[in-house]
Amino acid sequence: MAKPSRNADSREILSSSRTFFATTKTSIGRALLQSERHANLMIDVLRSYVAAKKFTLHDFVVMPDHVHVLMTLDGTMSIEKAMQLIKGGYSFRLQKELGYTGEIWQRGFSEVRVDDRASFLAHRDYIDQNPVKAGLARTPDEFLIAQPTSGKQKHAGAKAQ
Repeated sequence: MAKPSRNADSREILSSSRTFFATTKTSIGRALLQSERHANLMIDVLRSYVAAKKFTLHDFVVMPDHVHVLMTLDGTMSIEKAMQLIKGGYSFRLQKELGYTGEIWQRGFSEVRVDDRASFLAHRDYIDQNPVKAGLARTPDEFLIAQPTSGKQKHAGAKAQ
């Protein structure tokens, strides 16, 4: 019996990309990412993987004790591998470049699959409002000014320059 077309070879599917909203937290909720140096390093790690075309980063926020990302992965990249790259790349560079020797990340991460435009926009809004809800700023733009990137830079910030 022939295979039904719905089970076709995945290499022949028009688009195998998937979009995720993912969050990773620092070890024991430590405000490790609060310093500008550490936040800038996280942003640089994200930029380096975007430049290497590992994933497309639509939006992100670096909070004192966690990071939210909204990213699209192609068919060759799993969400587990993408988060391993982000967390591992940051850990490696933090230890090598800044001499940090403590525990950096909690185990694992959380992710939600973004299946439609409404979900995408809701997650983008969540990212923008996260500093406001945490009491770190009155508006998203206020937090962005205090952070290593400005509003316009943030949305383009992870794109390869």
